[in-house]
Amino acid sequence: MATPCPSFLSTLSLRSKPSLAQPHRLVSTGLSKPRFTCRAGQTGFFTRLGRLIKEKAKSDVDKLFSGFSKTRDNLAVIDELLLYWNLADTDRVLDELEEALLVSDFGPKITIKIVETLREDILSGKLKSGSEIKDALKKSVLDLLNTKGNKTELQLGFRKPAVIMVVGVNGGGKTTSLGKLAHRLKSEGVKVLMAAGDTFRAAASDQLEIWAERTGCEIVVSEGEKAKASSVLSQAVKRGKEQGYDVVLCDTSGRLHTNYSLMEELIACKKAVAKVLPGAPNEILQVLDGTTGLNMLPQAREFNDVIFPSIPFYIEMVKVVGITGLILTKLDGSARGGCVVSVVDELGIPVKFVGVGEGVEDLQPFDAEAFVDAIFS
Repeated sequence: MATPCPSFLSTLSLRSKPSLAQPHRLVSTGLSKPRFTCRAGQTGFFTRLGRLIKEKAKSDVDKLFSGFSKTRDNLAVIDELLLYWNLADTDRVLDELEEALLVSDFGPKITIKIVETLREDILSGKLKSGSEIKDALKKSVLDLLNTKGNKTELQLGFRKPAVIMVVGVNGGGKTTSLGKLAHRLKSEGVKVLMAAGDTFRAAASDQLEIWAERTGCEIVVSEGEKAKASSVLSQAVKRGKEQGYDVVLCDTSGRLHTNYSLMEELIACKKAVAKVLPGAPNEILQVLDGTTGLNMLPQAREFNDVIFPSIPFYIEMVKVVGITGLILTKLDGSARGGCVVSVVDELGIPVKFVGVGEGVEDLQPFDAEAFVDAIFS
């Protein structure tokens, strides 16, 4: 058992994995050499970090390309349709293009908008060949992503530690995504502290401790069974502030968006973190399971806005969480990659990362242009 830290509540402890005998030592895991070293007073550190992660995304295009192979296969019919396109076949071609977009979960609203815009441009003479039509299709998708979800870089502010809360339903890959995010940050020289705020699921802390061991991060866990998630997170942020951590990654309990008591717990967590560090959390990232396609939209809406019932009417709508970004997981196993566009269009919330594989490196920073090239190549 880890030695309790004196500044913590009695139910909490700071653990450093894998060596629990030395609870305050950050363990090196032999990760690749960071591109720059984090220093407490370094001006613009988070700005540079966000830019660096974005640049890394462009260099990892192959992972994104392979991760969306099933969606790309679904949309390959578009190339066949446009290869021998002629004006007389416009209606038939656009009908089949519409079907291909719907099958890939672009959603009816976006699909109709894209198809009708293409129809107008074809009939007006702006588009005169199959290649021009495909270029216009790609541009329309890219413009939508850039207009409604353009802040894809992590917005971590200018003061340390930056606090990132990760929320979502059970089974969506929340804790795994947090662990992979920790790996990505740590490999760039960021000093990361994890907080095991999922006090509802019995094995959650153990799972996050395994990720702490894999990434060489320290972790704050609850020693008692009845510790509140808000207490774990507030003490982790306090520790991060006192000991010069750069980023505190906060796990939270998985919950259905219809469970109002657990949704209220998120409010308490958010308030507790802000009490220790005004302005925190800097990012609240919601993890959504990409294999559910358009079915993820109700979850995402409810995490932002929850209606609390009052007999006999639903009369009070409150902002519960305020999601700042999305992590879409398991997209490598789905042919429904169009849901990325749908969720951005519907919610106006940027996608920050996408999960395109099982490996620790397979949580990829989202790059709209690389995404469009990957699904329409």
